[in-house]
Amino acid sequence: MRSDLPGGLRPYKRTPIFDAATVPAALRAQHSTRAGVWARVVVLEGSLPFRFLEPDEELVVLTPERPGIVAPTQRHQAEPGPGVRFYVEFHRAEPPLPSAPQTA
Repeated sequence: MRSDLPGGLRPYKRTPIFDAATVPAALRAQHSTRAGVWARVVVLEGSLPFRFLEPDEELVVLTPERPGIVAPTQRHQAEPGPGVRFYVEFHRAEPPLPSAPQTA
């Protein structure tokens, strides 16, 4: 599991704060991020068992000191229990700025 995001990425979206009662069923099921999108799972309180399913299956416990980094298209699932509060930030490369028109 990566411990940080690659350089050159910027956050563009964030989920609400979830707990064991409010986390959507889709996050408990196997899912993945889109191509080009990285996710950073931030635990505010408690701990969050988190299963990476690719490239090899790995169960890690995320804590406020240990966020989870999910690579683009990497399958994973959250296994929230009592006492956890967390959110997910989504990051992507900034689109290049349009170039100025060339004048002769």
